[in-house]
Amino acid sequence: MSIHMYDQDLPRNEANFAPLTPLTFLERSAEVYPDRLAIVHGPLRQTWAQTYARCRQLASALRQAGIGKNDTVAVMLPNTPPMVEAHFGVPMAGAVLNTLNTRLDPEAIAFMLDHGEAKAVIVDPEFAGTLEKALTLRQSTTPLLLIDVEDPLYTGEARRIGSHTYEAFVAGGDAAFEWVWPADEWDAIALNYTSGTTGNPKGVVYHHRGATINAISNILEWDMPKHAVYLWTLPMFHCNGWCFPWTVAARAGVNVCLRRIEAQTIFDLMREHGVTHYCGAPIVQGLLVNAPAAMKEGLPSGVKAMVAGAAPPAAMIEGMEQMGFDLTHVYGLTEVYGPATVCAKHEAWDALDIGERARLNARQGVRYHLQRAVQVLDPDTMRPVPWDGETMGEIMFKGNIAMKGYLKNPKATQEAFAGGWFHSGDLAVQYADGYFKIKDRSKDIIISGGENISSIEVEDVLYRHPDVLAAAVVAKPDPKWGETPCAFVELKLGAQTRPEDIVAHCKQHLAGFKVPRYVVFGELPKTSTGKIQKFELRKRAGSAQAIDV
Repeated sequence: MSIHMYDQDLPRNEANFAPLTPLTFLERSAEVYPDRLAIVHGPLRQTWAQTYARCRQLASALRQAGIGKNDTVAVMLPNTPPMVEAHFGVPMAGAVLNTLNTRLDPEAIAFMLDHGEAKAVIVDPEFAGTLEKALTLRQSTTPLLLIDVEDPLYTGEARRIGSHTYEAFVAGGDAAFEWVWPADEWDAIALNYTSGTTGNPKGVVYHHRGATINAISNILEWDMPKHAVYLWTLPMFHCNGWCFPWTVAARAGVNVCLRRIEAQTIFDLMREHGVTHYCGAPIVQGLLVNAPAAMKEGLPSGVKAMVAGAAPPAAMIEGMEQMGFDLTHVYGLTEVYGPATVCAKHEAWDALDIGERARLNARQGVRYHLQRAVQVLDPDTMRPVPWDGETMGEIMFKGNIAMKGYLKNPKATQEAFAGGWFHSGDLAVQYADGYFKIKDRSKDIIISGGENISSIEVEDVLYRHPDVLAAAVVAKPDPKWGETPCAFVELKLGAQTRPEDIVAHCKQHLAGFKVPRYVVFGELPKTSTGKIQKFELRKRAGSAQAIDV
């Protein structure tokens, strides 16, 4: 077989090809904008040149400690400067970053340390107790390098459990260290564990290529300018902060760190630093929208907020607009680096009433710029469903913004990528304009008397009630219908609404068989990332009392 003229004598070499890696974003910002502010944390003001030097020192120190290619370095940190630095320093050593969910119990942490074969852990004093317990539960006998962070903004008890402090460890590294460029952009850069609602969580492996491409797509979806001021409301342990540590570096922006989610602190930081962008789950957006009016005075205008996890209801969109915030709805999963689709807005939508804008913005939208394809497919035939807004299929992804696979789990990896697509497990319809909307998780569809009821459709109606802060609908076993909707509702503070009022509200907007026969008030159980735990609600549904509908 002859070589085509476009390939003959035109070899790939170091001069014309380099593996993609988001580590170059830090390198460039330090070169081009060395004196620009990179990290803010309390009194700390750190430039991009300083950040680059510290990340190289961290990488150097890890190598000196015997951490090398494809070794796992776990971190148990809040959104503080060491967490930002770990996103660069760890992979600069050739290692793989495992950001541990700080809200998990010691048993889960122990599993992750063992499963990921961590060789080092960097820990914040707030979580030292949890990590210490986790270490006693490990099955592995391999010793871990433990590094304690000392944060002046932490006011609780601080005790050391490691052999090094973070600052001393970093100081022992070389600021001129020649960091490790990935030999292949397919090399692993990060390990993230899924929530694991049943059984052990799965280890999702990210590669340098995907991290780079999703970080750039974040810029494109948001039209993110140079030197954006980004507030870290989204946990960096969650899908590597949706790749935003790398995105902010690409724009030479400012990382405004935040230890804890509190409305007053968030608004104060927005005013003090002129925050331009932040991300968060619906629970965070709701916290801000429902904060006292006095707390919101003097906020910078035009703040861009990104929301994922659930579609933003009309009340949230309206509340954000009243604060002068611009809300963008994105969708994704851990397996696709966080968000990989966006509900791209159109100017014509601005002229519509709030209800219609909320309906359009509630859709999960279209693929990210650098994702090859996202479609709603029939999981049995693997063919696209009609774009009629009614026929249900499964959302599937294809392209660069997809994980390498599940660590040590070839069966789950093979199932996830069956037919050449990543199977999300989310059921959706696709509209004539190509935008799609989730109708349910495949496991959350309620089948009542042979009719399918979308729990999300019922939840959308519940959120339209002015007194509803949060809502979730699950199936409750029913001797007559097989299953029937059971609504769990968290009311706003001071609300006097009764279950009967909720049912009456639903009757105005839903077919009779879709109206919840059971309404339970109370705080909803949530995962560490703010998602409502429906598996817990299914357990509670058994004791729910029926409402006359």
